[in-house]
Amino acid sequence: MGKIKCGVVGVGNCFAGLYQGLQYYKEHSEKEVIGLMHQDMAGYRTQDIEFVSAFDVGSNKVGKTLDEATYAYPNMVNWIKLPKSDVIVQESPVLDGVGKYVEDLIKPVTNKPIDQLKEEIKKHIKETETEVIVSYLPVGSQKAAEFWAEMCLETGTAFVNCMPVFIASDADWEKRFREKKVPVIGDDIKGQIGATIVHRVLAKLTQDRGAELDKTYQLNVGGNSDFKNMLERSRLESKKVSKTESVQSQMKNRIPDENIHIGPSDHVPFLKNTKLCFLYIEGRQWADIPYKIDLKLDVDDKANSAGIVVDAVRAAKIALDRGYGGAIESASAYLMKHPPVQMSDPEAKSALEYFIMGKEQKTG
Repeated sequence: MGKIKCGVVGVGNCFAGLYQGLQYYKEHSEKEVIGLMHQDMAGYRTQDIEFVSAFDVGSNKVGKTLDEATYAYPNMVNWIKLPKSDVIVQESPVLDGVGKYVEDLIKPVTNKPIDQLKEEIKKHIKETETEVIVSYLPVGSQKAAEFWAEMCLETGTAFVNCMPVFIASDADWEKRFREKKVPVIGDDIKGQIGATIVHRVLAKLTQDRGAELDKTYQLNVGGNSDFKNMLERSRLESKKVSKTESVQSQMKNRIPDENIHIGPSDHVPFLKNTKLCFLYIEGRQWADIPYKIDLKLDVDDKANSAGIVVDAVRAAKIALDRGYGGAIESASAYLMKHPPVQMSDPEAKSALEYFIMGKEQKTG
């Protein structure tokens, strides 16, 4: 089927996990790739993904080769040695992409005039023949996310929105992507075995088993720059909505707002890339007898999303090949926390499999 030519916005920890993992499987081609829905999606395999463009705001990443930037501070992923890349990281507009708690870590570049930057970015996307852009912008980057959505619309590049600014799930943005026949998959990437997917499944389990779920919380802590950025609570509004609605969508009746709390909790530097999730569920069974679930999840947050992004990129490429535009609802529902249409995970998996087989997808 050929290569899938990708670009990345945000050469941070999440991308470092994806990029090094792709190289790991290239070097261990005998291994089955863990974390994918299918080893093969409509003829596309993991090894078909090739990053041909990259954009960032860090002064120690812009102008560097992609392999150098992948290890650059404050990135913490160092799983495997990468070969030298020909890709040079390009300047991205800062806008609201750098929060006050991480500015000293990122040391953002002083941007060129925005009109000049727009033209240079569009030119670079076209010259590199980038087909799919993966956005790993930090939480709270509303203006920056919208800038890159606009770039994808203007260049006809599919957009995989891994962060919680609502593009695919916003009716106005989705309409624009549909009218331009540009695919978008979003919003806010799920983990393979992440806090929200585990919370969703347990919440759905209580419903399927006929129990009541009365109260629940999900608290998350970690030690990397993502969690430090989220200390700025004003940047968390869409993140909390995304995670909360992902769980609420699995309930027959919504949990009252005062009885559900989901969101990042704190930054613990020594945890580094480890993410700890503390999950609590309280409810009632037969004769109103109470039950409780108290769970701790310990994961590497960067390994957790990489396989999901591989599936999202391949789904975006399939949509491009077939001329589909707008939100790819099945892929978004299975791979993202805040899709345009929420489904149960089994329903979403089935819908995505139909899409891969070419049996069902709206085309606008």
